[in-house]
This record gives sequence, structure tokens and C-alpha cells, in this order.
Amino acid sequence: MRIYVDADACPVKDEIYRVAGRHQWPVSVVAGNFIRVPNDPSIERIAAGAGMDAADDWIAERAQKGDIVVTSDIPLASRCVKAGADVIAPNGKPFSEESIGMTLAVRNLMTDLRSSGEITGGPRGFSPRDRSAFLSSLDQTIRRILRTQTKTL
Repeated sequence: MRIYVDADACPVKDEIYRVAGRHQWPVSVVAGNFIRVPNDPSIERIAAGAGMDAADDWIAERAQKGDIVVTSDIPLASRCVKAGADVIAPNGKPFSEESIGMTLAVRNLMTDLRSSGEITGGPRGFSPRDRSAFLSSLDQTIRRILRTQTKTL
């Protein structure tokens, strides 16, 4: 049981550290290059390398059932959901087996539209409501995983 953070553009790292600390979960903060993390033995800093998808590949190779991945990267979310991990976007939206296919299809459609010159706008700004939804979603996911782990013991 571990939380993997796709850290390069993650706006909720401090919230992850707080919730993980409360539940005594280890955290792997993964970025392409060096990233600053708190001096805490339960928080691991990973510089995955400068390759295009180095951080994503590092996380996807390790994420499994019982882990939580925090990312807004939809292809990474898809890979981790398929591996059995719980995946949460920084705005609190969970990615699931039921939703990831459509989410990936919409992302690919928007990428195609943008590459053909269509102006589609970008994602909306990150709000305090998003931060609150994320905190709630992360806490609920950890509690659910812990209940499931307790039942299997």
C-alpha cells in the first residue's frame, strides 16, 4: 500500500503528505527531475529521468492493487487503473475501469482537434473546491482500501 504522486504539475502534494501521514502510508513522489519533498522517512523522492514519459513509466511499472496513484495524466491513469490501482485526479475525480475508456477517448479527440488547429480551450483553473474534493476523495479511498485489506486478513 503506497501513494504514487505524478508530481511535476501536482497542485495537491502538501495535502497528500498530510493525509498519508495521518494514515501512516508511504508516499513516492515521482518527477522527471529533482523535486523538493519534506524531510520525512515515509516520503520517497524519485527523479525518474528526463525522458518524455519517464515519470509515468516509473509509476505505471509499480502501481498495483492496494496502491493509490494521484495524477491528472489520463494515459497514465488508464495504465494504473488496468493494473488494479486506485487513481485520483488532483481535483478529486476518481478514475475507474468504468470511466477510463470514455475519459481516454475524449482526451484523444480533444488532442486531435487541437492538432488540426481547432481552438478548444484548456482545462478550467484549480479551485479551493477542487482541493477540498481531492482531500475527501483521498481520505475515502484510503479508508476503503484499509477496510478491504482488513477483511482479507
